[in-house]
Amino acid sequence: MKPNCKYCFFILMLFLLGTSARSQDTAHQISIDTVHNHASKICCNKNIPKRFDNGVSSIQKKNNAATAPASKSGMKWIAGDTFLMGGDNDQARSDEFPKHLVQVNGFYMDETEVTNEQFSNFVAATGYITTAEKDVNWDDLKKQLPPNTPMPDSEMLKAASLVFEQTNDVVSLTDYSQWWQWKHGANWRHPHGPSSSIEGMEKFPVVQVSWEDANAYCSWAGKRLPTEAEWEYAARGGLKNNMYSWGNAPVDSGIFHCNYWQGSFPNQNDTADQFYFAAPVKSFPPNSFGLYDMSGNVWEWCSDLYNNSYYQNCSKQKVSNNPTGPLVSYDPDEPLVSKRVMRGGSFLCNESYCSGYRNASRMKSSSDTSMEHVGFRCVSNK
Repeated sequence: MKPNCKYCFFILMLFLLGTSARSQDTAHQISIDTVHNHASKICCNKNIPKRFDNGVSSIQKKNNAATAPASKSGMKWIAGDTFLMGGDNDQARSDEFPKHLVQVNGFYMDETEVTNEQFSNFVAATGYITTAEKDVNWDDLKKQLPPNTPMPDSEMLKAASLVFEQTNDVVSLTDYSQWWQWKHGANWRHPHGPSSSIEGMEKFPVVQVSWEDANAYCSWAGKRLPTEAEWEYAARGGLKNNMYSWGNAPVDSGIFHCNYWQGSFPNQNDTADQFYFAAPVKSFPPNSFGLYDMSGNVWEWCSDLYNNSYYQNCSKQKVSNNPTGPLVSYDPDEPLVSKRVMRGGSFLCNESYCSGYRNASRMKSSSDTSMEHVGFRCVSNK
């Protein structure tokens, strides 16, 4: 599941393109066969480098509405308890072990992922500009690249984000550039590119939002992002050591438990669950805590930094009391990039390729990453 290639998608494109001028469509077609020997099975989420602030203030006060009134409407109270955190079966990856005892205090959690309607209200009140709507700052980006990497054509540095494109045929799952496209004009208002729209999709989860965007929304709403421990405890719904938020029944047995990819990824989605991309919130049954889409639909940001050895440190304690994550981020695959944790899987997850909808499944990316299958939900203390 982890990327072993030294640099992420956008950096690889920059490295291969150099200073040559190409359109974004041409750039997408460039093969990265030269890095295949350094790549392993990639989950449906793939890290991209940091997106950098271009000097535009992210939050601008508007009509004196910089902060929304705190509200528990649409939230569920999750009573605190101890639980075993970490991998439950042989699909678990090394950073999900060892399983360790965790204590979390009670908290409120949003029943659903934050929707387009809710995020629109935030933007209307604050004038917020999301990461995907900003150009990349080359002076900052080159700090993550090998010395003397040439500056790419300015077109490549314009505001953009990653969108999913289904392939025509079965492809090697080591070459994620075949189904991810760096597209200008892709952002939360246009999740699949400039010709797409969220009109009529008010109850769909907002996507193409970075950790920074999610954190800004939470601050405005008087809430916060969940810790990774809170998120996993809530996803488990009180069930002990079960693989999924609904129990241990396989994802493809009986009723549809969540929004995921049915078919051969990434070339054929049977859409038996009736959804190709994200589904409206509350389209699938909630877990035992009354929380929707804790499995599938879109990946959800957590507050924690990511460190691949974090669980090993936690296991040295008898009980980890309300853990908030490591002090320092570290991913051996991309050691120069500070990353945050994401949980829950997405509509691109598939049992034969990416079982990201498992309770213990962890993913990570830089705090300024935005993608078509990444969103968030909020929590609040009592």
